[in-house]
Amino acid sequence: MDFSTFLSIFWLLILASALLPMMKQRQIEKARIKLIRKIEKERGSRLITLIHRQELLSLLGFPLTRYINIEDSEHILRAIRLTPDNLPIDLVLHTPGGLVLASEQIARALLKHPAKVTVFVPHYAMSGGTMIALAADEIVMDENAVLGPVDPQLGNFPAASILEAVREKGKKDVNDKTLIMADISVKAMHQVKEFVYDLLVAKMDPQKARTLAEAFSSGQWTHDFPITVERLADLDIPVTTDVPSDIYKLMNLYPQPAQRRPSVQFIPVPYGEQDRERKEK
Repeated sequence: MDFSTFLSIFWLLILASALLPMMKQRQIEKARIKLIRKIEKERGSRLITLIHRQELLSLLGFPLTRYINIEDSEHILRAIRLTPDNLPIDLVLHTPGGLVLASEQIARALLKHPAKVTVFVPHYAMSGGTMIALAADEIVMDENAVLGPVDPQLGNFPAASILEAVREKGKKDVNDKTLIMADISVKAMHQVKEFVYDLLVAKMDPQKARTLAEAFSSGQWTHDFPITVERLADLDIPVTTDVPSDIYKLMNLYPQPAQRRPSVQFIPVPYGEQDRERKEK
């Protein structure tokens, strides 16, 4: 094999390694659209997904960490505008949270939609994701899925903790920057609490809505505290756990990036059904 032939094969392999992930991504996207249409026809709704997973999004295959941003709110608001007033909306939510502005825009738009809005949480919807879930008429979660607190964060610090630090030390013993952050913290916590109250008061007694808004936004829990289905029931927030199987199938079409050695591995077959099939044979 001469050098020119070797070089041609080398570049063909480089080209194939660049194109194959793109082709695979297109196949996954087609499968998503097909399953989304199937769910929509069965439920008589428009299905919107807000799923933040790490995917191989570039030719070099670098995973990208994602969260709720303005682009997400633009797309979801457009989807809602294109939905007739009498058509229900289903939202599949899987997110660590993100920008408060974007989350509030999505939540307000869902709250204003005249027809029923259902949010499905197959795994988790933290922070801004919880804010969006609270805007729905119905929340359907996996029995092990969780929501999270919506207390504001200023940079790397919870607003509630900044205020606690100022209370502990006293205003005279903290610097100007901390005082400014404390002032912003007071405003941020008030704004978030009032917004959550606005989401809830349309569905329940005002006093109960006020109590829940305080619980979710006051910083009594750490920001990553898992609010389980059982705790939501204790808070008198109605949640059901009958997530349709197609929602889980849809989640499987948003894969994590391939790894050399998987962190979790199992045979993806319900053993009860497998054993029954083996006995029948």
